Formats: sequence, C-alpha cells, structure tokens
Amino acid sequence: MCGRTSCHLPREVLARACAYRDRGGLRRLPEWRQPEKYHPSYNQSPQSCNPVLLSRLHLEKDADSSEQIIAPMRWGLVPSWFKESDPSKLQFNTINCRSDTILEKRSFKLGNSGTVDNTEDWEKVWDHWRPLTMAGIFDCWEPPEGGDLLYSYTIITVDSCKSLHDIHHRMPAILDGEEAVSRWLDFGDIPTQEALKLIRPTENITFHAVSPIVNNSRNNSPECLTPVHLVVKKEPKASGSSQKMMQWLATKSPKKEDQETPQKDKSDTPQWSSQFLQKSPLPAKRGGAGLLVRWLKQEKEEAPAAKRPHSQ
Repeated sequence: MCGRTSCHLPREVLARACAYRDRGGLRRLPEWRQPEKYHPSYNQSPQSCNPVLLSRLHLEKDADSSEQIIAPMRWGLVPSWFKESDPSKLQFNTINCRSDTILEKRSFKLGNSGTVDNTEDWEKVWDHWRPLTMAGIFDCWEPPEGGDLLYSYTIITVDSCKSLHDIHHRMPAILDGEEAVSRWLDFGDIPTQEALKLIRPTENITFHAVSPIVNNSRNNSPECLTPVHLVVKKEPKASGSSQKMMQWLATKSPKKEDQETPQKDKSDTPQWSSQFLQKSPLPAKRGGAGLLVRWLKQEKEEAPAAKRPHSQ
C-alpha cells in the first residue's frame, strides 16, 4: 500500500522535530546512530535507507527504555532468520505488514519502532508542523558468511479512515501525537497488547494529489511533494539528438517557393532523354457533360469532307 515516503530535513533539524520527554519529564532530543547513512530525499522508495525512531534499550543493554534514538534503516524488513547471503533474494514483499496479522506471520516477530516521515514542505516553524510518525517494526539481519549487520523495518498498515477510503482501503498506522509515539516505543514499560491498541485508523491527517513524477524514484525534487494544482507545467525540452534532427530538417527539407520568386528557365534545367520524345496530351477525365461535348467536337473535326457531285 505505502510505496513512497519523504524525509528531506537535515539531520539536526530532524532531531529537533522528534524531541520528546523521557520518563522523568525532561525534554530531550533523540541521539543519532550512524548518521552518515541518512540521506535526505523528497522521494524515498523501498530498499532505501530512512530514519527510524526506536528505544535505546534495543541497542544498549540496561538502557532506559523511554530514551529514544534515530537510526537509518533499510525500508523492507529482512528477518533475522533469512539464510541467503543476498537480502534482495527475499521472496516476500515486506515494506508493509497488516496490523491484523502482525503477530501471526513468521516474518514479523521482533520489537517495535516508529518510522519518521513527512509529506509536506517543512520550511515551517515547529509550532505549526510535526513529522508524520508511522508505527512499524524492525529486525536485525546478520549475513551468513559474516559482515555488517543490516537493520531493516516495515510499516504497519490498518483499514483506511473515511476520508482516505476512496483512494485506498489501507493506510499507514499513524501514531498521533508525542505521547502515542513514546508509548509505542517504550517496550520496556508498555506491554505489547497495550501498545497494539495504538494501532488504529486516524482522521487527523491532511493529504493532496502530487505529480506522477514521484513514480520514478530517481526524481528527487520539491515537485515530488507539491500539490498538483500548484505545479507549473514546463514545456518539454528537446534532447540533443532531437535538436540536431530539427536543424537538419530546417536546412535540408524542400521549401515551397514564394510566389514572387521568378521561375527558372526550363531550358537551364537538365532533363532526361525522354524530353526528346513527343509528349502526348494528358487524357481527359471521363464522365460528365464536358466529355460528350469534346467527343462531338472531335468527331466533327475528323469527319471526311462530303463528296461534291461531278459536273456533267
């Protein structure tokens, strides 16, 4: 269902947008892990690396589960039990998982996380905008032959709210508000069944249509997020080969002579030897009264002269 996201904020700005209160009520910013793997983008597609909020306790033993960190992860969960050496060989589509089967499928068996995403132009003050936080789960996969650990995640989906139902029957599970985000991430204090109560449709969302250019993941510009009615249509720019063809046609293609241009003398124009053959007039078109008139005229001209009587 969800096949595109966007997060183009700089690292430090994103951290400020994800500020939270720890268990003691102290306002804090989440700490980055492997920040060099985060690359802001207006058009994130599956298998790209995106920022994920999660509890510090997932990565540090004996840490406070209410403390949050941001870690870039691969979009499309690769389960820890996967035995192939290449994650792309995974035969399942794991970019989304349904909320009603999350505890049943073997692919989704690890803790929870909150993916950080945004769908608007974030050149705003934080009093007016906040990230679109979607609930998800993640896992850590270790290559069978050894190598770097791969952290990956999937986005949980629920039934669509009324305003989105005409567009799609599923929507991301949105964690609506800072408290919901904290409760979803704090697995050390919040039981799983209690956290799952946060997974439900919400109407607290705005949306708009965007340009089809978002369908190509190589397109990465603000136009990917701009409402369709605000997009300025640009004239298609001809490629280099097209420009050369147009120039060739402009110089090589025959042009109609202007009526005022004097015609060249036919005698100066080389002709084939057939010019010395006697040219027969073009046959008249058949049909019509004109043909009958011409035929009668021709018969009159070619008729033999009447014999005069001999004088005696």
